Amino acid sequence: MSNAQLTIAVEQIATTVDAAENLALVLAAVRRGAASGARVVVLPEASLVRFGAAPAASAEPIEGPWASAVRELATELGVIVLVGTFQPAADGRVKNTILVTGEGIHDGYDKIHLYDAYGFSESKDVEPGDEPFTFDVDGITVGVATCYDVRFPELFRELADRGAQVIIVTAHWGAGEGKVDAWRLLNQARAIDSTVWVVACDQADASTAGIVEPAGPRFGVGHSLLVSPMGVVLQELDEKVGELIATVDVATVERAREVIPVLANRRLRARV
Repeated sequence: MSNAQLTIAVEQIATTVDAAENLALVLAAVRRGAASGARVVVLPEASLVRFGAAPAASAEPIEGPWASAVRELATELGVIVLVGTFQPAADGRVKNTILVTGEGIHDGYDKIHLYDAYGFSESKDVEPGDEPFTFDVDGITVGVATCYDVRFPELFRELADRGAQVIIVTAHWGAGEGKVDAWRLLNQARAIDSTVWVVACDQADASTAGIVEPAGPRFGVGHSLLVSPMGVVLQELDEKVGELIATVDVATVERAREVIPVLANRRLRARV
């Protein structure tokens, strides 16, 4: 049984509509997470600019200056950083990309399931991705999902089939009645479905950070989580800006899959 462990710093921040201001916020959070001893530092979806802003006005390729600044710091500090950005898409929309950078990797996951729900139409501005994404760090395979993806168990099981023992969920979760409960429950369910660690990072509630949101739906409820492969919430932040340091043990995944082998017992498989 493996004794591999991975320490992840979850940086629950609240971003503004100003990409330059947000870059300074992100770099400070990366330094804070690296100082904790983490190997991976996670920041939320839409860290380049928050939802409600016009993402196309700030979008840039992951080879551009915003993402390159994150890569340079990640490389300097010896960590891998996950952070939400937007890239230009061919049709005038953008890609909702989670940049994964540092230590020889500079890539990204393009959000597959777009938030066309609760009266919001993410697909109006965002082109969907079509490829699940994993990366390896210290011999551990990590999958990536974004916000609305957490409602689709087939993606998480596909990531598990690709070897993921940990799945990182980044979000700018829509606010509203029952939404914190849904966020917690869905992350627990996906951990149970796939017998993986789920490390979930949401934006903080903007109002607690003195940020005035653009007109329209509110996004960011906080409550970043660490969920065990058996679905137990082991750590949870509140709605404010904060930091969660999680150490995940691969042996826990192996034990869970021996006790409740839902992946091995499957008889139906869904397309992502």
